[in-house]
Amino acid sequence: MNAPLEVRGFSHDDLPQIRQTLIDIHADAYADAMDDDFNQRFPWFVDHWGSNPDFACVIAFDGDTAAGFAYGAPAAPYREWWREHLDTAPERSRTFAYSELAVRTKYRKTGTAEALSRTLLGSREEDLVVLLVDIDHPRVQALYESWGFRSVGQRRPFPDSPVYAVMLTELPLG
Repeated sequence: MNAPLEVRGFSHDDLPQIRQTLIDIHADAYADAMDDDFNQRFPWFVDHWGSNPDFACVIAFDGDTAAGFAYGAPAAPYREWWREHLDTAPERSRTFAYSELAVRTKYRKTGTAEALSRTLLGSREEDLVVLLVDIDHPRVQALYESWGFRSVGQRRPFPDSPVYAVMLTELPLG
């Protein structure tokens, strides 16, 4: 990687053109865990999130090579599942659900994850952002904490998924 990465934004309408790129990056980023049934369902998650008309995605490019991506979509108002983890929900609670961040192994520890996250979240109009982090990855959780996220609980969204830390922060990111 010689020049800075170029981060480009994409939407629901772009999904047919970027779908395979997302799948390929995910396969590289999670190569050591692709024998897991949950990770093998990633294409379903891409289609699920990408079907949301407000789907937002950013992809970092190193020349013609896609280095990483981040995506999510606004949560349905008053159906923000993270509320169950707080005694009192914040007054301002429009939420962006940050669904996925993946960086190819070659581009880890280069600032790519932060660049993707800040670009994805930098122009959001929601009040909050929520995401899930596998509790078996404390360094990833610490990275999000360094950006202002805090853990508010734990959740297993699917019977075969890992247990995740539910992390929440206000927008804009600090």
